[in-house]
Order: sequence, then C-alpha cells, then structure tokens
Amino acid sequence: MAKEKITMPQLGESVTEGTISTWLVEVGDKVKKYDPIAEVLTDKVNAEVPSSFTGTIQQLVAAEGDTIAVGELMCYIETEDGTVADSPAITANNEKIEPVKETASVDQSMKKRYSPAVLRLAQENDLDLLTVTGTGKGGRITRKDIEKILNESSAETIPSQPVLEEPVKHELQTNTVAPDLHQGDIEIPVQGVRKVIAQNMVRSTQEIPHAWMTVEVDVTDLVTYRNKLKASFKQQEGFNLTFFAFFVKAVAQGLKEYPQLNSQWAGHKIIQKKDINLSIAVANNQELFVPVIKNADEKSIKGIAKDIYVLANKARTGTLKADDMKDGTFTVNNTGSFGSIHSMGVINYPQAAILQVESIVKRPVIIKDMFAARDMVNLSLSLDHRILDGLICGRFLARVKEILENMNEATTNIY
Repeated sequence: MAKEKITMPQLGESVTEGTISTWLVEVGDKVKKYDPIAEVLTDKVNAEVPSSFTGTIQQLVAAEGDTIAVGELMCYIETEDGTVADSPAITANNEKIEPVKETASVDQSMKKRYSPAVLRLAQENDLDLLTVTGTGKGGRITRKDIEKILNESSAETIPSQPVLEEPVKHELQTNTVAPDLHQGDIEIPVQGVRKVIAQNMVRSTQEIPHAWMTVEVDVTDLVTYRNKLKASFKQQEGFNLTFFAFFVKAVAQGLKEYPQLNSQWAGHKIIQKKDINLSIAVANNQELFVPVIKNADEKSIKGIAKDIYVLANKARTGTLKADDMKDGTFTVNNTGSFGSIHSMGVINYPQAAILQVESIVKRPVIIKDMFAARDMVNLSLSLDHRILDGLICGRFLARVKEILENMNEATTNIY
C-alpha cells in the first residue's frame, strides 16, 4: 500500500487559491481515479476536484471553508502499491492520533511558505510573519492563524465592542470595526461565490487604474433586422437570437482591428493575446459567473448566440466546468438586461478592459435637422490606464459603433 497526496489543482488562469465548499468523500471511502472528491470555489468557477488516484481516502487535511493555495495539500489517499509513508494515523472513529514529537525536532520546514491569502492579510494589517507561530503542517502559517491574531488585537484595542458568540471575520478589511447589530438585522456570512467575487473586485480596484469612456449608438436597423428574424430563428434553431449576440460579434471584430484592447498586464510587460476569447457575465439565482466564448472573432452571429445559450444554461443548472471559465481576454457585460442605461464596470483582472452594453431605449434623435424616434444604446468602456489610453480606446469604440450602426438585412448574415 502507498499513501499519496492530493493537492489543490490549478482551476483557471491566474487562479492562485480555492475554497473547499463541500467534501464529497469521507475518510474510508473508496474512490476511482477521476472521481470527484470535493467542490471548490475560486474567483473564476465553482468546480469539482477529481481524485488523482484509485484508492481509499485516508485523511482530509483541509476542512470545509478553508482557502488553500494551488499546490497545497488537500487530503491523503491510500493506493494499492508501494509502502505507506510515515504520517498521523486515523482511528476507526476518524480521530487523528498525532505521533509523539520532541520539542527540539518540531518540523518548521513550511513556516516561510506563505499562501496568497496569508500574504495579503499580513500586508493589509502590517503584520511581521516571522513573529507568527503557524499551526499548519510543517509550521506553515494559515489564514486562520492570521485571523486569530487580528481578532485578538481588535478585542484588546476596542473593549467597548459587544462580544458575539463567534468572532466576526473580515476577509477583505480585517481592521474594520463591525457595526453594531440591532434587532431585526440579518447577518449574512461572506462566503462561497460572493467571497471570491469580493476578493477579485478589491484586487481589481486596488491594482488597476481605471478610466472610463461612453458612446451612444443608433441600432434602429439592427433592432428591425433582429425582430424580423427572431421567431423563425427560434423555431429553426431551438434557442433565442438575442441582441447581445450582435454586440458580441461587433466587439470581436473591433478587437481584431484594435488588438491593444485584447491585452493583459503582467508586471514589467504587457501581453497582447492572439486569441479573442470574450468573457460574458451570466447569473444563477444570486451567483454570478463569467464563462468564456472562445475564438469569438471566428464565429458567426448564430454561433455566438448558441454559445451564449449553452453557457447561460450551464450556469443555471450548475454544470459550468473550469474549461468554460478560463482564458478570457476581454469582457462584454450585458447590463442592459437589467434596464441599466449607463454604468461603469470593474475590470475582470488581469484583462485590460470591460465593455458594458446598456439597455436599448427608443429616444428622439435629430436627423437632418428633424426629430426622429430611434433605438439608441450606450456602450460604456472601462479601461486599464497602464495598458490603454483614450486615443486607442476612442478609436475602438468608434469602430464598434460603426459596425453596429451598419448591421441590417442587406449587410449582415447571421450564419
């Protein structure tokens, strides 16, 4: 028999850690290679982690709710070949029996290996990690070690705060004092998808110098064309021909001509991506996911509409996979579906920009010195000012505007 390690896998581009939301196995369970053993949340996806081996689960090292870095140990599994390595034993009632260690030989080999979550908390609160005693394997400092210190420090410096049954934890700003709770108030834990979204948004706004631009577009001909086709298209294809598919197609074409917007910040360099993979926001009840339409510039409007339909359906049914969420190079957000007419999006780190497609509204517009009722839409672009400037972004928006205003029955083929 051999004891093998299962570690946190890389579940998406730029993903550095994941939160174990649910263990799907218990100690003693027999699993086959590739069987799902845990559900993990990241800022990109809610995914199942498969077993790397066939064998028997011997020890769950991480608990539900723990956030661990990519490559960190999740659990041990006993396989059928080789010999078992020395490790803490597991009794029949799943209680861990720690081997006796002499004080002089306490393992501290992992003390200076810090996860991104630990580093972030230490930096935000000016903590010297060398002074922290780690309770993790090999003396590794865990996020709970940091939170314990911060909670104890808060209790010492703010004695007037009411004592709750459990310490209030602030994942993003642990030095912020919690507001008083009054009768009728509802305390909602920040966890799961909301937690990783919050972490990603804070990182984006703290690291990226945002700038914004908006243009208004006359899409009257596009609206007429799409409305003429929508019934027959639905009957023939089995899914809707949405306005959003036309906008995604126009953006993909614009990025082909202005590839500077299809870039990512990489510290001392800018990476201009070859593939045009458009991230789109889709919702499942109160959860928001950002799956990706791969190679959008190579697809027809019908092909893009099908991708939107498939990805949205996966989000609703909870079947999105890690591959559906990775490699996005630019984000298009359909805020118009909520009736919004002007908004400023937060950039999807590490991308260079995000475009908000607002609601199509019929408005009076002056054409040849006469008022006319036209279908108008605002396109609002948020840009990373380290990578892009107003000149190139203005030209990009002008080109997307031109493409959309010339989409009609005579010029546009949806297939």
